[in-house]
Amino acid sequence: MLRIGLTGGIGSGKSTVSARLAELGAVVVDADKIAREVVEPGEPALEQIRERFGERVFGPDGALDRPALGRVVFGDPASLAALEGITHPAIWRRTAKYFAQAEEAGTPIGVHDMPLLVEKAMAGEYHLVLVVDTDEEVRLQRLVELRGMPPEEARSRIAAQATDEQRRAAADVLLDNNGTPEELVAQVDRLWQERLTPFADNLAAGRRREREPVITLSDPDPTWPEQAARHLARIRHALGERAVTLDHIGSTAVPGLVAKDVLDLQVGVSSLADADEEDFVAALTAAGYPRVAGYLADTPRVDGQEPQEWPKRFHGNCDPGVAVHLHVREVGSPGWRWALLFRDWLRAEPAAREEYAAVKRGVEARRLSMEDYAEAKEPWFDGIHERLEVWARESGWTPETR
Repeated sequence: MLRIGLTGGIGSGKSTVSARLAELGAVVVDADKIAREVVEPGEPALEQIRERFGERVFGPDGALDRPALGRVVFGDPASLAALEGITHPAIWRRTAKYFAQAEEAGTPIGVHDMPLLVEKAMAGEYHLVLVVDTDEEVRLQRLVELRGMPPEEARSRIAAQATDEQRRAAADVLLDNNGTPEELVAQVDRLWQERLTPFADNLAAGRRREREPVITLSDPDPTWPEQAARHLARIRHALGERAVTLDHIGSTAVPGLVAKDVLDLQVGVSSLADADEEDFVAALTAAGYPRVAGYLADTPRVDGQEPQEWPKRFHGNCDPGVAVHLHVREVGSPGWRWALLFRDWLRAEPAAREEYAAVKRGVEARRLSMEDYAEAKEPWFDGIHERLEVWARESGWTPETR
């Protein structure tokens, strides 16, 4: 099941997006609703709250008095931590239960409506993060006019959350809600049709996204590092300690360099035998990065010698909205080291960067496929190995200093 994280600042209009996704067929798990459910009468968490905080946080009817509880924990880190220690495990258990039920029912897309997704650093847990992006002044106006909230309280609530910049950095998709509700719904409908449904289909089939038939270079995109960071966080979440190193490599990792709009990422593992384990492959596939057959080794030619084999494993990605090439190599192996050295050499040497850009532009003009494009650049790569080693020696570069 494709898991979507949905978030946005208070007053952003997140509920409109959530409702429309449910209408389109997604199962929506609402974090705020679950937080209320787990403290209803009869729930174990409610009795734990009574034991910890006493009757002062309960009303005459025996129900939890939320404003009273808020006054107790506000500004008291120890009390807040105690409350979270009671409620959070119950919330996560119920959240997992609802998603498991949806998956068992064959639901292709699940949405976690999570206001504090960014604050809790949860972005890596989802295949895609949607952020409803609304200017602060627009949100303030809505809170005051539509919810009747005093302006100072509204500003305080906004200030207590993540900033717009923090949410945008976590977002794979920004949904602009500075206009009308109809405009927002239209964005959701396009996203559902053009990205979410194909993504879910690819994920269910364990299939990588369709590749472009002809290579086209893009001007440098300042968001490439942020995009790469989001994917690396997902891979870290999927693999845990099996990912010894995680790096953004290739041309999109070099500021100012033209590149295919493809994120090259490298996972360093202790042994390729680990990468061939069934649970390793299954974890990456479930995270949206299925293994691609036929990419078992790089074969560079160094100083005119016969091609060498630098073993690796290769994974693509399911998301039609972005291309990811995931290279899995042993830490310390020649291919793992070379990927890092080449990236850092290009970052440090403007002349080398310009030279490589010219090579890429020349090859692009031939309108080649991905495989032919890579092969056409090989003569240039054949001649730069010694230059890289000279630079590494003179600069003191090592993989540890990268």
